[in-house]
Amino acid sequence: MFSKIYTKYKPYYKENLHLALPIVGSQVGHTLVHMADSIIVGHFTDTIQLAAVSLVNSIFMLILVIGLGISYGLTPLIAQENGRQNYDECGKLLSNSLIINICVGIFLYVLVQLGIFFVIDNLEQTPEVVRYAKPYLNLLSVSIIPLLIFQTFKQFAEGLGFTKQAMFVSIWGNAINIILGIIFVKGMFGIKSMGVSGVGLSTLIDRILMATVMCFYVLRSQHFKKYLINFKATFFDKVRAIKITKIGMPVAMQYSFEISAFSGAAVLIGTIGAVEQAAHQIAISLAAMTYMIASGVASAATIKTGNNFGKKNFDDLRNSAIASYHVILLFMSVTAVIFVLANNIMPFIYTEDAAVIPIAAQLLIIAGFFQLFDGTQVVGLGVLRGVGDVNIPTFITFLAYWVVGIPIGYVLGFHFNLGVNGIWYGLTLGLLTASILLFMRFQNKTRALKVGVL
Repeated sequence: MFSKIYTKYKPYYKENLHLALPIVGSQVGHTLVHMADSIIVGHFTDTIQLAAVSLVNSIFMLILVIGLGISYGLTPLIAQENGRQNYDECGKLLSNSLIINICVGIFLYVLVQLGIFFVIDNLEQTPEVVRYAKPYLNLLSVSIIPLLIFQTFKQFAEGLGFTKQAMFVSIWGNAINIILGIIFVKGMFGIKSMGVSGVGLSTLIDRILMATVMCFYVLRSQHFKKYLINFKATFFDKVRAIKITKIGMPVAMQYSFEISAFSGAAVLIGTIGAVEQAAHQIAISLAAMTYMIASGVASAATIKTGNNFGKKNFDDLRNSAIASYHVILLFMSVTAVIFVLANNIMPFIYTEDAAVIPIAAQLLIIAGFFQLFDGTQVVGLGVLRGVGDVNIPTFITFLAYWVVGIPIGYVLGFHFNLGVNGIWYGLTLGLLTASILLFMRFQNKTRALKVGVL
């Protein structure tokens, strides 16, 4: 049975992995920035400042995914137009995406600044945690703008199947971020120790460099010459802008519903205590790493699905999508085993605090159980995005995380006195709900395409 399945999908496994692996590298880059921040702060400062990283990341990621989601609206459109060999349209779409993303970046910067002044003091967090969190969050808010410029050119290149370059830029960017982070946080080479603010500054510098390099690569490479004939940085067209945002906004909402659930969980856990919040940061940082790898596979599924959709090759579209499901199920099964077996060891990557480690170890076991659900739900979103199906999946994500996940987590955590574990049990049920409903949507949508209903 397994040999027949492998034989049928083998060509799709190879195609998808060839496209996905570089995307995984660049996607993981987003998480590595925050993971590196947590590790550096955990080892060179104290538990209070690590808790500040947890609080800031929970707030900042909620804002950042709005921008990332809107930037993702470009990729399936580029893939579809490339499939139709409509190269002139690609440059026009890039122009509009760049303008949209810069405007969104400025808007999100202002939103974070308002949060620093009016919201963060009223979240019932430990006062010392809030004191360290504010300057760190301020620096991260500035970095949104260059990051979304980087995303614009990254999503354009990936939509055309050029995925390695963004990976290399992300790798070098993260290396710079780690080196500068250690220097700024610890205080080296005559630079005064900046504490948690140091990783904020290193992240800002890293993202400015990444945006510059990616922009230069796309605009100067011969690979994109035929696609950029109609590209002008000042060109704006209402019809194309709406076309991008019709996909980008629902994608942003999808990410927002999921990330806000985990951010809400972090805030709830912060009301329990700084130790629990630091433990949550460790476990969620590791789980976010595997999620971003799965997200890379999902992005490749979006590109392949969009390309096949543009060619009206619906048999390949469905087979390629199923192959992506197979790949992610295998990978997340491996990470689940690692989380469960190494749960007492992995927290030492971040801290040696004897109070934090056992709580983080318990959370990693729960994270092991939700790995399969987390992977399959994000692949489902990626495939549906490739055919332009974003509205119903957006409702599914809201239902899964804010009708199922957070309410159940709150009840289990506070009314049944399960604490941080109870909140994570609720998140697991939310991921399970999203995984099942999105797979059902995928089945109905792709089968309908094959019989010509849509």
